[in-house]
Amino acid sequence: MTSRFRLAASLAAVFLTIQPAAGELIVDPVFAAWRAKVDPAVEEALGWLQRVQQQDGSFPEQYGDSTGIPALAGMAFLSKGHLPTEGPYANALNRCIDFILANQKPDGLFEKGNAGSGPMYAHNIATLFLAEVSGMVDPTRQTRIDAALPKALALILRAQAVKKDEQNQGGWRYHPGSQDSDTSCSGWALMALRSAKLNGAGVPDQAIRDAVGYLHRHQDEKDGRFGYSNRDDHAVSLTGMGLLCLELCGEHGSERTTLAADWVLRHFRELAGGQFEFYGNYYNAQAMFQIGGRHWQEYADWMYTSYLPKQEPGGSWQSREAGRVYGTTMMVLAFTVPWRQLPIYQRDETVDEELEN
Repeated sequence: MTSRFRLAASLAAVFLTIQPAAGELIVDPVFAAWRAKVDPAVEEALGWLQRVQQQDGSFPEQYGDSTGIPALAGMAFLSKGHLPTEGPYANALNRCIDFILANQKPDGLFEKGNAGSGPMYAHNIATLFLAEVSGMVDPTRQTRIDAALPKALALILRAQAVKKDEQNQGGWRYHPGSQDSDTSCSGWALMALRSAKLNGAGVPDQAIRDAVGYLHRHQDEKDGRFGYSNRDDHAVSLTGMGLLCLELCGEHGSERTTLAADWVLRHFRELAGGQFEFYGNYYNAQAMFQIGGRHWQEYADWMYTSYLPKQEPGGSWQSREAGRVYGTTMMVLAFTVPWRQLPIYQRDETVDEELEN
């Protein structure tokens, strides 16, 4: 891995961006057995995404003209080590970046097209993507990102600060002025803030603590599962989200993360054919990789065995809720966890000691 340092006038802070070297891979012992099958499947999927992308950077199908889908596609390209300055997907990546930057409102909101229930969901994902790709782009785009990110982050912080009751405090929902919260939208917002903070942005520590506190209130203290608006609704698709967020916010090895990881290990097979299957698989893969050991090994074997055969001719995966573009981006992001190319998802390598002993 290489690092680049640059000065950016963003929230009066410096962004530190870790730039992965294209193609660099620290071989995960679990992934080693799957790499020969996963690599070509992922490249086929990325090729499909590049072919269906429209000239303005948006994508066809449901939600493809929102800022969220190009952001997910951009992260999918990055997740395999591809860069916006060189390589076969540079143009596709830059179109994703340009589409998002072209659709920022004066208040900082990245909004365009069909964003589903509300614009904050897509905005959070778009902010996360720009925080991750910042420092990897050409100087002209870097200047535009430096101007856009502070406004985007400020909007997320304002939305969190809206007066809410105790149960919803610290979280986010679909609109900047929402007075309630849900864990799904909040997970993306927290990761956007965490990514920016890791890159040196002046995100207040209290904002991270408040978001983590919100997640704590939505975790069952006995069995570890996370719910959507309480402690058990949609737990099969959301517990991986809660686990990943706690892992990324410094709670690795805690009682909360251990309980959540064990819950996922007992219930992840219930995802197959269920509602929000691709979303749940994405978060489970990211979270179980963070945990490592037997949790990652069992999950990875199931994921690759289950979903490699479901790739359609041409390279896509079909999500029943949101179509092929969404399904393909989420599957690529899950499959490429062992490549460790997105800075926010880096992992403490001691997690694999269990497999070695």
